[in-house]
Amino acid sequence: MGSSIQEYLHPGKRVHLCGIGGVSMSPLAEVLHSMGLQVQGSDMQDSPVVAHLRSLGIPITVGHQAQAVEGADFLIRTAAVHDDNPEIRHAREEGIPVFERAEAWGAIMQGYRNALCIAGTHGKTTTTSMATHIFMAAGADPTVMIGGTLPMLHSGYRVGAGDTIILESCEYCNSFLHFFPTVAVVLNVEADHLDFFKDLADVEHSFRRFAQLVPPDGHVVANADDPGAMEALQGLPLFTFGMKKPADSRVENLQWEEGLPSFDVVIHDQTYCHVALLVGGVHNVMNALAAATAAYVLGLPGQAVSQGLASFTGAGRRFEYKGTYHGARIYDDYAHHPGELHALLQMARSLGYQRIICAFQPHTYSRTRALFDDFVRELQAADVVLLAEIYAAREKNTIGISSKDLAAQLPGSIYCPTLEDVTHHLRILARDGDLILTVGAGNIYTAGEALLH
Repeated sequence: MGSSIQEYLHPGKRVHLCGIGGVSMSPLAEVLHSMGLQVQGSDMQDSPVVAHLRSLGIPITVGHQAQAVEGADFLIRTAAVHDDNPEIRHAREEGIPVFERAEAWGAIMQGYRNALCIAGTHGKTTTTSMATHIFMAAGADPTVMIGGTLPMLHSGYRVGAGDTIILESCEYCNSFLHFFPTVAVVLNVEADHLDFFKDLADVEHSFRRFAQLVPPDGHVVANADDPGAMEALQGLPLFTFGMKKPADSRVENLQWEEGLPSFDVVIHDQTYCHVALLVGGVHNVMNALAAATAAYVLGLPGQAVSQGLASFTGAGRRFEYKGTYHGARIYDDYAHHPGELHALLQMARSLGYQRIICAFQPHTYSRTRALFDDFVRELQAADVVLLAEIYAAREKNTIGISSKDLAAQLPGSIYCPTLEDVTHHLRILARDGDLILTVGAGNIYTAGEALLH
């Protein structure tokens, strides 16, 4: 291809976004639109997101067809759109350059003085959301891109006029290696996305390359308590955060009241700020510490951290309260990796419910097979387990694996071939004193919503 996307990011250029309704494609469409480009796109279905983009004057076709790209100067595609897509094929035939979504975000962030990129196997969405609250409280007017919905923004992004851009930075397909971070946050490094990475060493190698993108006057903010992160970043200049010394930034005077934490953030032996969270779990203490440390290295006052985090109630689909049915409280969570399940169920245990009912939908066949024993181990922390069938996402089931296989290893668990079955069983089980969790990165949340309706 030879050309760089920078050459095309100019007012008046026409760009076609293939998969424009996606979680990080739709904000990209808005940002490019605000930069004066002529934006158009296509998506597999109509959605509220597509309707919103149309209301801005962005033409969108439903379905993917070759003629949709006619007249475009260049294309940007989401990772889910492959080379055999008719629009991509036609663009290549016509010599229209095709770029990845991450390349576009990378080019855009070069226009900002501060690019805060938050990476890690889990906790990215929550930490990016926390950082957004902090920067908003500081009046920094940031541009933000989150892989989930933040209630404060009523979406997963905002286009600001300040000199800071905050991005959730995903390792899948090495997307984050297209970025230009001035501050790179590494929350944790574990084996995940094994349909793309060979093994943990391959994942660690990727995170190291990500950290090495930071310029000499920038910062790599890393979790001193995470063995994978420390292994991946060994020998690089780091600004570390953790629960205890020798971390540069650490938690002191941690107290819990009704399951919610408050603590001081102490940096180089000086108290930077006091934090009182409205979300529970040790993992959220660490997420808040990571966001606070990033704010510190970017020169924000501690008061902005205290104020910003005081109003943070969680990101969408991150232990999100959905309602009550027969006295049981229903929450939804995006956890789809054993480490996330562990954090979720440990936190749930600390809340004092009589029973924890976990309706889990594994995400992708490859992940279920690769981490099978870990899923079995973590799910045992719930009192009752319902297993929905595996959510395929981008895969075909060439392995011949089913949630029935997990159920066979979990005595007393219930296998549910359809989401209607999940709702049916929840209806029978629910009683006062129960915490019902719908868990997974697919569409399991609809089973809980159906129960409430």
